[in-house]
Amino acid sequence: MNGMDRTDTAARPSASSAGAPARVRPSRSSKPQGQWKIDGTTPLNHNEEFKAEDNGLNVRERIEGVYAREGFDAITGDDLHGRFRWWGLYTQRKPGIDGGRTAQLEPHELEDRYFMLRVRSDGQALTPAALRVLGGISTDFARGEADITDRQNIQYHWIEVEAVPEIWRRLDTVGLETTTACGDTPRGFLGSPVAGIAADEIIDPTPVIQEIKRLYIGDPELANLPRKFKTAITGHPSQDVVHEINDIALVGVEHPELGPGYDLWVGGALSTAPRLGERLGAFVTAEQAADVWYGVCRIFRDYGFRRLRNKARLKFLLADWGTEKFRQVLETEYLGYALADGPAPGEPTRSGDHVGVFEQKDGRAYVGATPTVGRVGGDTLTRLADLVEQVGADAVRLTSFQKLVVLDVPKEKVEELVAGLDELGLSTRPSLFRRSTIACTGIEFCKLAIVDTKDTAAAAIDELEDRLEDVEPEIGGSLTLHVNGCPNSCARIQTADIGLKGQIVTTEEGEQVPGFQVHLGGSLSSTGVEGAQLGRTLRQHKVPASELADYVERVVRQYIQHRTSGESFAAWSHRAEDEELR
Repeated sequence: MNGMDRTDTAARPSASSAGAPARVRPSRSSKPQGQWKIDGTTPLNHNEEFKAEDNGLNVRERIEGVYAREGFDAITGDDLHGRFRWWGLYTQRKPGIDGGRTAQLEPHELEDRYFMLRVRSDGQALTPAALRVLGGISTDFARGEADITDRQNIQYHWIEVEAVPEIWRRLDTVGLETTTACGDTPRGFLGSPVAGIAADEIIDPTPVIQEIKRLYIGDPELANLPRKFKTAITGHPSQDVVHEINDIALVGVEHPELGPGYDLWVGGALSTAPRLGERLGAFVTAEQAADVWYGVCRIFRDYGFRRLRNKARLKFLLADWGTEKFRQVLETEYLGYALADGPAPGEPTRSGDHVGVFEQKDGRAYVGATPTVGRVGGDTLTRLADLVEQVGADAVRLTSFQKLVVLDVPKEKVEELVAGLDELGLSTRPSLFRRSTIACTGIEFCKLAIVDTKDTAAAAIDELEDRLEDVEPEIGGSLTLHVNGCPNSCARIQTADIGLKGQIVTTEEGEQVPGFQVHLGGSLSSTGVEGAQLGRTLRQHKVPASELADYVERVVRQYIQHRTSGESFAAWSHRAEDEELR
């Protein structure tokens, strides 16, 4: 996310049946789909050709030995627009190009000579030393910019190719990397931010994530997938890794006979053809987890569709096969053994963003805080490292909601930490929309974007805090607002209560301006009382970006006026008439 890429139901229904049918259809084309085990490995498009010509991982040697020394102009086209992604690098958008021209210009016309660089955290606990390295990279090489993404990455901008080797050297000193942070690869993992410390944890996923990374991240055999492959692993009952929209997810459950382990989900993804993942009904032990992950990844590699980029995600293979065949192939062709049947996850216990103060299993506390739409910056990260040390805490983890969690806080230091976080613009007791709003990179840096997102969303939050202060207590719980700069849904617009998809809209006066298409009533298990469901699209209603706060205030007040007792925003918005939602 924030990217730049064009059964057993006793406890709860599967995601695909929880109020929203899948929107992905199986492929019925008679043409070869580029499935390696069926059609052979002959490339069917240029993207497959450059991957076959040279493994994307090999570009690191050229970055360090050639491009960082000779500069931007020395970079070849397939490296610049392709293989650089294997090491977390995309060219960023050239300033001054308006959103109306995004679809009209070629990539080289849109791109600047600077890069976005993505650092994967994979649920890792970031020590004060790691935070200082991350902050220093921002200050020294990224003009002070840094964002927490909803994939638990740190994302930089303004990076020059000459600086990349030094950045890698610094990251290596604290166990961080950009390996396969982008590209047709296993992207960064989502891991529970409270792994190993939460008092109510079902199972600690940290050893599983570490084992998969040790064995397979950077493996050349997995560096040519049809497209991106996203992973989520949690053992916390809040289900805090948005598991329904990942290619593979392992969700902590308690098996009645085998004890703690994981429920296996596959085939989730959003973008322009959203599909919620499905359970295979299989129980995965901690000892089996790395094998199962490897098996699912290789199924995608060997059977995934490669002919068309817009069909090259695991969700399309799952739609073609169905869950029964997928599990059969996994067990017979890739594992060599059958997995036990297992229970579905129960209802989430609370929000998975972990904002607030919570007791750990050892009596200390973890404290979740929210920056505004993920913006942190080098100075904030460096000062956060100082604060963590000052209060005697141990580390920080990032969340899949553009938040952060401070771990192992002595109880007597909690209020000192809370006050210090507030001074850094990191609120542990935020308003409704400061807590629940996420935004993608937007037109400021992204070559695919049509509208501004970060600043637009931040301004709307400021306004909504004033406008809706009188009714915020009546809303209760959370009400999520997700702002995306293009149709690709890096900010998960189809799974938000209010999701806004950037596009050029025409006002009543006939003027074309930046604006949004509206999606209402989406949710995931970790954020909504309805379980996972895709939002309803208001196809005939567009909102100019300048009127974002006006629209949100209007629809929230309509909800309060017309809801039934105890009815959630998601439930109301799915039954309301169009006029009530405009």
